[in-house]
Amino acid sequence: MNAKKIAAERAVDYIKDGMIVGLGTGSTAYWAIEKIGAKVREGLNIKAVATSLRSEEQARKLGIKLIPFSEIDKIDITIDGADEVDQDLNLIKGGGGALLREKIVAAASRQLIIVVDESKMVDKLGAFPLPVEMVKFGYEITVRKLQSLGCEPVLRKVDNDTYITDNGNFIVDCHFKRIDNPSELHNKINMIPGVVDNGLFINMAAKVIIGYNNGDIKELI
Repeated sequence: MNAKKIAAERAVDYIKDGMIVGLGTGSTAYWAIEKIGAKVREGLNIKAVATSLRSEEQARKLGIKLIPFSEIDKIDITIDGADEVDQDLNLIKGGGGALLREKIVAAASRQLIIVVDESKMVDKLGAFPLPVEMVKFGYEITVRKLQSLGCEPVLRKVDNDTYITDNGNFIVDCHFKRIDNPSELHNKINMIPGVVDNGLFINMAAKVIIGYNNGDIKELI
């Protein structure tokens, strides 16, 4: 049983005709986009905005109508995944590298539905390294300031090359191990010059749908 798939497909049930839908990024959002594509082929009439070039390409192949941000005021529902979710529905996101676009889309959404498997639920955030997106200029100084907050910052690389986001920025993965006050840390990180945004999503998720390997589904609000 694919726990991510069943959770993602449950989330798609909340999408109704005429909605503007935000498409997340990552292995769980992939299944949501696939299900949305199937429903579009069956006659569902929606428009969508994507949080990454990868999700945009997937949506186009499935026949999902994409529109630019300039044509919308609000997004009705965004379906996305998360790397960690705590009991207050605070999130760490950005493992897939799209945290900035994901946060912009989430902030424009009337309802953010997060879909995860049971392994992503934690008592305290922080075991998963917190991604921080930053501009390239002077990034060494930015990294040192992050380190002063008590983490081990690691510049993200893929195949020995420095990872570049869809926005042309770097990502530094910050190993805190445990984050006791996510809201305070979020604000401290974003006050550092050079930081564009970080992967803490505080009080943004309206609902978390959890898929279990035995086929069960649980919804938290």
